[in-house]
Amino acid sequence: MGLFDDVSQFLETRLEEFLRNNPHLELQALLEQLREQEQDTTKLIIALQAEQKRQETQLLDLAQDIQTWHGRIGKAESAQRLDLAKAAQEREAALLRQGNLIWGQMEGTKERLTQAQELVQQIKQRQIEVRTQAAQMPTQPPDINEDTIGWNQGGNTQTYTRGNDPLEAQFQQWDLESELERLKREM
Repeated sequence: MGLFDDVSQFLETRLEEFLRNNPHLELQALLEQLREQEQDTTKLIIALQAEQKRQETQLLDLAQDIQTWHGRIGKAESAQRLDLAKAAQEREAALLRQGNLIWGQMEGTKERLTQAQELVQQIKQRQIEVRTQAAQMPTQPPDINEDTIGWNQGGNTQTYTRGNDPLEAQFQQWDLESELERLKREM
């Protein structure tokens, strides 16, 4: 893993250096990162809301079960069936414990939901700040660096691998021809 970590660290360093040298692209990258964070947080909010709804449904079902068992306790006691009354009380107590557990989980879900909603608001505020900062920058960077060519040419989101990259094939062909020429000269 050492080589992979080294390459990863090298690429991260080069990207950070590139972005520092091209602040307009750094802002675009930051906006994209914020957009992704907002999407992820929104998905989390939807999942938490579904979880909260499921927990509320479980609590309602448990409340009905508790009510049923509470009635059975009274019925068994009035019929002098203390063995059944005791078993029904134990069942009611178990359902109450289960309800308390689900209630606690639901409170935790509500807290996480509130935090996620606050996070979305913070992300939106940060997006506004970055957009404002981007609007204050010149529309064209003063000197267009050759390093930035292609960065702003959105739409082409294809990722290239050595097997499917036509430009890579051209360079390999050129390298091969250059090597053949060198070998011919040496002979």
